[in-house]
Amino acid sequence: MSYLDDLFGIKDKVALVTGGSRGIGLMIAEGFVAAGAKVYISARKAEVCDAQAARLSKTGFCVSLPADVSTQQGCEALAATLRTREARLDILVNNAGANWGAPLESFPDSAWDKVLALNVKSVFHLTRALLPELEKAATKEHPARVINIGSIDGLRAPEMDTYSYSASKAAVHHLSRVLAQKLAPKHITVNAIAPGPFESKMMHETLEKFHDYIVASCPLKRIGEPSDMAGIAIYLASRAGAYLTGAVIPVDGGISTWKGSW
Repeated sequence: MSYLDDLFGIKDKVALVTGGSRGIGLMIAEGFVAAGAKVYISARKAEVCDAQAARLSKTGFCVSLPADVSTQQGCEALAATLRTREARLDILVNNAGANWGAPLESFPDSAWDKVLALNVKSVFHLTRALLPELEKAATKEHPARVINIGSIDGLRAPEMDTYSYSASKAAVHHLSRVLAQKLAPKHITVNAIAPGPFESKMMHETLEKFHDYIVASCPLKRIGEPSDMAGIAIYLASRAGAYLTGAVIPVDGGISTWKGSW
């Protein structure tokens, strides 16, 4: 094994990616599969999740575990299903999420319930439900990893009317810090990725309307590519990221450092 393979390798690691059938979750799952990990992807729509797992299985190991993680019961059911297949879990990626946009004056209470349940509570419930499997994988030298997907909208005030979404992502960032402190003695690291603009279903409409403006406002003058997301996730999951916990890492081309917004 070469030095780089040892440092950044995740071959044969067992990973679960929620919201793994599209967008950022799929980018991470594709990267993990290409790197030789055993990858399980979960999403609410079974047919889409099954189709993506079948596609990824042509180049590596990928299994579909459809689930609705917006409830505690759904999280526990997903954990139980994974438990029938694997004795340990090396990497948990809490990516499943929802957005909601509406003017301040008409922003509905239901938007808070839906977004906070999926974006924040599912992170807590699924991580707790899979603690036994994470602990089985964890050692002092090779800790288990929890990677939570936040957003740069949780680091700065967004221009869009996405009140519950931006608040939920700020909560994800801080929950990651709290869990990092609590789980470090168990040799489990917890970090958050705060993505900027990437091509996804959630971002599609925004990019259609404001693509040129977003690119112009980005210091690196582009939107994110799948390799950008796969790269940071592999780093956090590999030995290279073993001494990092409680961090929130912007992957946004420098947008969060800019004084304006989009």
